[in-house]
Amino acid sequence: MKIKKLFTKNLKNPFDGIQFVERRSEIKNTDGSEVSSSDHVTVPDSWSQVATDILSQKYFRKAGLKKAPKKSPYGDPHADTETDSRQVFHRMAGCWAHWGKKQGYFDTAEDAKNFYDEVCYMLAHQMAAPNSPQWFNTGLHWAYGIEGNSQGHYYVDAKTKELKSSTSAYERPQPHACFIQSIKDDLVNEGGIMDLWTREARLFKYGSGTGTNFSSIRGVGEKLSGGGYSSGLMSFLAIGDRAAGAIKSGGTTRRAAKMVCLDLDHPDIIDFVDWKVKEEQKVVALVAGSQTTKALLQKIMDACKDGSFEPKENPLLAQALRQAHQFKIPMNYIHRTIPVNYTYRAIQLASQGFTSIEFVDLNTDWNSEAYLSVGGQNSNNSVRVPNTFFEALERDDYWNMTSRTNGETVHSIKAREMWDRISYAAWSCADPGLQYDTTINEWHTCPEDGRINASNPCSEYMFLDDTACNLASINLLKFYDFEKHEFDVSAYRHASRLWTLILEISVLMAQFPRREIAPKSFTFRTLGLGYANLGALLMCMGVPYDSKEAQAISGCLTSILC
Repeated sequence: MKIKKLFTKNLKNPFDGIQFVERRSEIKNTDGSEVSSSDHVTVPDSWSQVATDILSQKYFRKAGLKKAPKKSPYGDPHADTETDSRQVFHRMAGCWAHWGKKQGYFDTAEDAKNFYDEVCYMLAHQMAAPNSPQWFNTGLHWAYGIEGNSQGHYYVDAKTKELKSSTSAYERPQPHACFIQSIKDDLVNEGGIMDLWTREARLFKYGSGTGTNFSSIRGVGEKLSGGGYSSGLMSFLAIGDRAAGAIKSGGTTRRAAKMVCLDLDHPDIIDFVDWKVKEEQKVVALVAGSQTTKALLQKIMDACKDGSFEPKENPLLAQALRQAHQFKIPMNYIHRTIPVNYTYRAIQLASQGFTSIEFVDLNTDWNSEAYLSVGGQNSNNSVRVPNTFFEALERDDYWNMTSRTNGETVHSIKAREMWDRISYAAWSCADPGLQYDTTINEWHTCPEDGRINASNPCSEYMFLDDTACNLASINLLKFYDFEKHEFDVSAYRHASRLWTLILEISVLMAQFPRREIAPKSFTFRTLGLGYANLGALLMCMGVPYDSKEAQAISGCLTSILC
């Protein structure tokens, strides 16, 4: 390919004319306490503090630079961590150019250099950005020589078309953000339930997200081959939820990204729909219980301040004890039974000179201990709804849940009652989402290769099981001239071409967490190029969102992009 310069045509280097400044970056908890901080973070002066914090706290490589040969001309050569945004721009653009040259994408070395310069310029000016795993992983080996033992990944050799096992953790990065993985109704073998948690861990570790349709798993009480009965889908989802919660995506403070899909005819569908509703009710109970218990126990302690520890002789103490019983404070916190007589636990502490009792103080912050104590907090949940359900809903008919082992009806429920449960759950806790299974598969671009069963965590990627997509977004506002009130179509075309090339190169350089994913992703080349700030662009142009003109503009931008 021939790559011509547009943005850097008259520049000495891709960062020429950009003022880089040093800033302090810090991330704080909701209570104001500091999570992490970094001094001397170098970024373009035009960047917001939010962009600075994201780059510094999430995407800078935090270790391993001292041990590696330096190819980056930026940053402190003696530092063990990235501190300059140009280091990140260089390692990503340089890695893409390296693999592009290696796979024969560029006609000449000059075309590869032009590609590198143009991409560095766009990254620095925030004209476009790849998905998070690219920022996390791309170029760590190329720029710094960072290595690591194989993590069980696979790739397809572009020249021989052979499937191979990766021998290194970073030589081939994991740049894809969006995965859809299949699961078999098998406990411990490859492709089964426990194997999926391992594959998900590989993805979360490098900053990716994954979605799976769990409808093949047997429901509660279905027979097992060994003669027993299944504990049901929800018991396994609980394990996967805990595993995901233990892993920080990309090794930073970003939570694991996970989608759980379930067909509407699964035997455990009602429990699945109600899962997060009940778990969030548990949070309310935990918080209210902790606050109430703490207050009432303190009231008992306060009633003993005058040195009277006998309820019959201390009316305030008697009242506090009655109130504690009324609010169902567990008996072991109120008193302990002793032969012949009993004594109060809180009173015992008071009689020893204590003025307060330690008790856990919970709150409703989603990062708090209360939420960590309940399940279902590490996934987005969606139900797959076929047209036949809506037909039953219109007829006010029953909806059948069927066995995974023999296909027989396990139990039935009025379609309207099911619809009400889904609606109430979504209103209550924002889950589950709806995926219109029939319509999705009617729009399927490759139906001969299998049906679409699930999506990635954000649901913008819907395709075959065991495939992956890597994404990037073009920032539309950067192509709008506010003085001339014109959108630069030629620059937008140029950017679209280069970023399609970046995503294409990323497929060839990538490694994947399962042997089935590598060849399918290599074959189908699922690329996710999109744009950001369409709403902001329309607003700056003075075009109402819901107008024919806005629809025409968005349709035009999309057609050019594609």
